[in-house]
Amino acid sequence: MKRALPVLSVLIVLMAIWYAASVWMNSTWEFDQAQRAKTEITWAEVIPKTMSQDRPLLPPPHQVGAELWKGIAGQKVTSKRSLVYHGLITFRGTMLGFALGIVLGTALAISIVRFRVMDLSVMPWAIISQTIPIVALAPMILTLSNQLGIESREVPKAIISAYLSFFPVLVSMIKGLRSPDQMQLDLLKTYGASDSQTFWKLRLPASMPYFFASLKVAVAAALIGTIVGELPTGAIEGLGARMLIGSQFGEPLIMWAALFAAALLAGILILGVGLIERIANARMGVRA
Repeated sequence: MKRALPVLSVLIVLMAIWYAASVWMNSTWEFDQAQRAKTEITWAEVIPKTMSQDRPLLPPPHQVGAELWKGIAGQKVTSKRSLVYHGLITFRGTMLGFALGIVLGTALAISIVRFRVMDLSVMPWAIISQTIPIVALAPMILTLSNQLGIESREVPKAIISAYLSFFPVLVSMIKGLRSPDQMQLDLLKTYGASDSQTFWKLRLPASMPYFFASLKVAVAAALIGTIVGELPTGAIEGLGARMLIGSQFGEPLIMWAALFAAALLAGILILGVGLIERIANARMGVRA
């Protein structure tokens, strides 16, 4: 309970700020309507109305919660209006991009640690790549995919997702693989261990805490990449497409519900990575 109290306190403060902002932003519509009707309206009348507008400028939390529940539990999973259905589409793209990001980031990290020329030539470009705005890069990836004859919409999303997720893995794995100190490396040399044996018996086990920490960041980045990738591809399925539809058709509740569904999905993915980390640590004999 003591641990939950600070979290609940922050949540209550955020909810209060959110409700206050909803009243302030949504009241403009109510006052405009009253002015057009040439009637007087008081704040006592405005506040309840701002809590139940059909298309609020900023939906209050209870409206977002109701729309989110409707999208998750109020629809069949196979329905195109179900957030579970759209979440599974986004989840599939996220996992594909996440896997590609892990493979790319790990392979580059091993190469950079093993070969100095890779450190001098590849690492600067890897850093520079993260300065390119993903919103500008996504349409370019889509265009190139079309030029190459790739008709699947999953491929561009996976590439964008991998682009965002590989860098945390790369940086953390480099740090982890280089974490053994010189004394440990010298000890293995006295035993006649080869570079390969040093890697498998020392460097790789030492990098595991860094690796799993990076995965929690990378999986969230992969989800963001997938959602961003759904926007310029003209996708009609996925949480990103759902947000876009809500924005284009003036349905803010749909947009906000999809946004919070994406946040829930991110939380589930991070918990999943944490569970895998605990299982891996238990198998390796690491004490919690």
